[in-house]
Amino acid sequence: MSFLIRVQLPDSPGTLGAVATALGTVGADILSVDVVERGNGIAIDDLVVELPSGRLPDALITAAESVEGVEVDAVRPYAGVLDTHRELELVEEIAAQPALGLEILAEGVPRIIRAGWSLVVQYTEEGPKRLASSSAAPEAAITNLPWLPLERATVLDAEDDWVPATWQELGTELAATPLGKPGKALLVGRPGGPMFRAAEVARLAHFAGIVAVVLDS
Repeated sequence: MSFLIRVQLPDSPGTLGAVATALGTVGADILSVDVVERGNGIAIDDLVVELPSGRLPDALITAAESVEGVEVDAVRPYAGVLDTHRELELVEEIAAQPALGLEILAEGVPRIIRAGWSLVVQYTEEGPKRLASSSAAPEAAITNLPWLPLERATVLDAEDDWVPATWQELGTELAATPLGKPGKALLVGRPGGPMFRAAEVARLAHFAGIVAVVLDS
């Protein structure tokens, strides 16, 4: 079974290799690595690893944190490998089928930023309207999005009153960015975490801005 493990580690030569070696001691096979954020001598990396059947994911945490200075932010099941450089392909796909652009966007974004699901929502005087959603998005109606209209990309407080109870029960981390106009936004959820980092939110905003131009939103 494959897992996505997010680690904080000293940004120094050899540290990632030491983590890889430690994970190897529990039989974990690293499939891909992505640098999420770097700064102040710390790196945040996402690793997709394959763990032999019968091994518990807790073994990944124990192994990684056996390396000095390494902390595990989160571990969760993950299908496939990291798909973090697919932005251009997704933009091209949206441009080729603009009538389905929002649906293609909603389905593709979770794979790029390692989220569980995404929604395209719009502010109206009658309340929020769902314009598109990924296949894994919650089906429950959203009756209140008090942060709309949205001026800039941001991490949302997942414990606010507007957040459905089922999302909170799953520990869903949330982020959103305007999609062209402040009244239209792309909302992404990451059940079970980890939290969205500043670099991820900036990346989401940049991508949404490109898509908005392509769709003339």
